[in-house]
Amino acid sequence: MKTSVHILKSMLVAGVLFFSYQPSQAQLWKKIKNKVAQTASDHVVNDAGNATDKTIDKTESAAGNAAKGNGGSSNNDPSSGNNDNSTANASVNSSDNTVATVQTYKNYDFVPGDSIIFESNFTDEQTGEIPSQITLFKGQIDIQQEDGQNVMHFAKGPRDEFSPRMSTTNYMPDQFTIEFDFKNEKAGIEHVAVGFSSDNYYGGESSGILPELSFGYENSSWSLGDVAYPEALHINYDYPMKWHHVAIAVNKNQGKVYLDQYRVQNVNNLSGKASTVYFLVDGYENSFIKNVRIAAGGIDIYKKVTTNAPIIMHGILFDVDKASLQPESMGSINQIYNLMKKQSDLKFEIDGHTDNTGEAAHNLTLSQQRAEAVKAQLVKMGIDNSRLTTKGFGDTKPLSDNSTPEGKANNRRVEFIKI
Repeated sequence: MKTSVHILKSMLVAGVLFFSYQPSQAQLWKKIKNKVAQTASDHVVNDAGNATDKTIDKTESAAGNAAKGNGGSSNNDPSSGNNDNSTANASVNSSDNTVATVQTYKNYDFVPGDSIIFESNFTDEQTGEIPSQITLFKGQIDIQQEDGQNVMHFAKGPRDEFSPRMSTTNYMPDQFTIEFDFKNEKAGIEHVAVGFSSDNYYGGESSGILPELSFGYENSSWSLGDVAYPEALHINYDYPMKWHHVAIAVNKNQGKVYLDQYRVQNVNNLSGKASTVYFLVDGYENSFIKNVRIAAGGIDIYKKVTTNAPIIMHGILFDVDKASLQPESMGSINQIYNLMKKQSDLKFEIDGHTDNTGEAAHNLTLSQQRAEAVKAQLVKMGIDNSRLTTKGFGDTKPLSDNSTPEGKANNRRVEFIKI
């Protein structure tokens, strides 16, 4: 009798899913079949991590509290505080209120490139209009308000295809990183792809082209074909309208892909070279993208410390007009932490820098508070306080012209100076 009830329940769930959404019937049947096993696996993963997390929480959550204590202005209005060195709300789940933290990103090792090529900024864009920073190839894309900020909206319907608007058509180096935040109303990351050449876009595949990277319901696909997501990464129809942070790193034939705090691809068989970047979003549901960033190069901090050159970090991110660390900052912070653990005599001055948005005096204070927040996190992770000093420079030492989003992004940074 119990078996019959379970069968009827499964049939009812299958019927509801079938009539509410049909991008792939095979995927839906597979989802139903594996639901019980997946739920059990998730409990195992969560239970196994609880003991470790509890011991780390006492130290790393304290770092977050220290940063909040140095949080600068309490004004959340970007127009007043500016210096939006953030992926604001990138990991907030609108449906279950789960928020990523520095703790959940404790093992993150993605570090963005050291020179920003493209940085999206939709703050001053008009809702309902095509974003001025993109070239639209196909479909309908407009600016909409989502979670209190302007983002790109992809309406349900035909496929949308776009590329960052650049001054040249061949702007990608051998080594680069790409980041963006994505969500849709049915699932987490399904139905988005990233290409690296116009030849990809027109259907060509050859040894001279980096293969297209696509994200599906259960896996991502790149040079090794389909690779399943970790079971602990909740990307399916039970978690709609959740922002997911996508990070891609390529260095010639090597490539890594991250979803939130998880590495989901790690390959060394890439062939060809990127020339441009474009995005494909299938219109099975309404989708959204924000915080697109493309950067050139990478940071070899072990080589840097053999000289007096500063280690410049663009991956240490903060909430808008505050000194509270964003979770994605842990990739860069972990790199510094590992270096200092290996070289016990190494000492750093941590310098905070902003762009020129807002008042100079405010930026000076904010940059000092951000440098102190980074120090607090490293100290809570085990680095001795005496090995770190801090200094804020505000907008007084720009690396780039502040007249463009990319220039501002390059100027918002944290530097580590060997002392």
